[in-house]
Amino acid sequence: MEFLNELVQILGQQYVLTGEDAESYLADWRGRYSGKAVAVVRPGSVQEVAGVVKWCAANKVPIVPQGGNTGLCGAATPDSSGTALVVSLGRLNRVRGIDTDNDTMVVEAGCILQNVQQAARDADRLFPLSLAAEGSCTIGGNLATNAGGTQVLRYGNARELVLGLEVVTAEGEIMHGLRGLRKDNTGYDLRDIFIGSEGTLGIITAATIKLYPQPVAQCTALLGLNSVDDAVALLSAARKGFGPALTGFELIAGDCLHNVVQCYPQQRIPFEGESAQLPWYALLELSDSESAEHARERFETIVGDAIEAGLVADAVIAENIAQSKALWHLRESIPLAEKDLGKSIKHDVSIPVSHMAEFVETTNAALQAKFPGIQHIIFGHLGDGNLHYNVARGQYSEDQLLAKQDAVYEVVHESVHKFSGSISAEHGVGQLKRDVLPRYKDPVEMDLMRRIKKALDPQGIMNPGKVLAGPT
Repeated sequence: MEFLNELVQILGQQYVLTGEDAESYLADWRGRYSGKAVAVVRPGSVQEVAGVVKWCAANKVPIVPQGGNTGLCGAATPDSSGTALVVSLGRLNRVRGIDTDNDTMVVEAGCILQNVQQAARDADRLFPLSLAAEGSCTIGGNLATNAGGTQVLRYGNARELVLGLEVVTAEGEIMHGLRGLRKDNTGYDLRDIFIGSEGTLGIITAATIKLYPQPVAQCTALLGLNSVDDAVALLSAARKGFGPALTGFELIAGDCLHNVVQCYPQQRIPFEGESAQLPWYALLELSDSESAEHARERFETIVGDAIEAGLVADAVIAENIAQSKALWHLRESIPLAEKDLGKSIKHDVSIPVSHMAEFVETTNAALQAKFPGIQHIIFGHLGDGNLHYNVARGQYSEDQLLAKQDAVYEVVHESVHKFSGSISAEHGVGQLKRDVLPRYKDPVEMDLMRRIKKALDPQGIMNPGKVLAGPT
């Protein structure tokens, strides 16, 4: 603790955690990564973050920034050396201001996403970033990984929802960039360099985010499908019919829903008979600016046409908000059920929508040929080409599955590369994909990333060992 006395002076004793007090910050949500740290600190202001970073820079102590610790790639977990300082931003949780004329809100990095959504609703506005972990993930973590979620189809990734950032640099300086401007061509866009950088270039401490009008009405439906080809054709029809009012289009394998019902019997698949055993489902949501009646009419017309065209085998349209929430709860429970059923091999990939059906078919076949009886857990945001292509143990034990992990990754990643996709769509790189990234990313892009890292973090103290492998 003597070594940490200066940090205690900056933050106060209760916000410098060691021993058992620090343990909950040293492992990731999936239980895949765990590490050690010299301490965990919990600054309460941007000035305190800057003071901590200056101390780390002076003492050459590596920094691991951490938000809600809900990431899936190990970016917020320290290594086993015990030399790093974990900087938890949970106390930076204030909404600094809302400007309804400019449709912006300034929020600190430790704000829980669900609380930001509610603050927007209280101001009769919408903040559209939405994902399964929204009750515990934080805005800082969302921006550090450029999170996606269920409404990217209409509103874009986290990057598209941000106008300005406040960032503490690797030297402990504060970049004051919270301007709420939609046009600012005064040089390089520093905002976009820090968003998606996973804490390897600096620490995001606050952001100016975009707000939108609240939709007058929303309409949600779960549609039963016979194939991914039908899902892609349905997406095309929905885009044509709904235009920008289409805010969600989720593809879900039937096994995913059955896993949810197995783990959480209070939930149910809202179909009977053969329709409850279909191989695929799509969850659609329409946001309407006119009225609930108008939304329902449009929805029934497009879905009816899809049924007549043979693209949809069966459909359930939510009659009220409670039913709509129940359908989304099914979808959002998939990762939780997957975790409850044991460890799996996760892939967060993006594929051109036009190649999605072929990707799923050929990748499934390649995995079954190499590992007969393995289980495919496939769901994701078809509207923006983002698929969570996960592999569960099936007939294997958990240990047997994990022993095949690297070989499974190789099969899936090679298939992603073949179809001109990306091995990370919205979860980031972290530790999980760091070592394979150079195999699938253009070497010039990799070199430019290393040069940016070296320029902004010359001592290499910002989240070392994440995103980029080896010395930078």
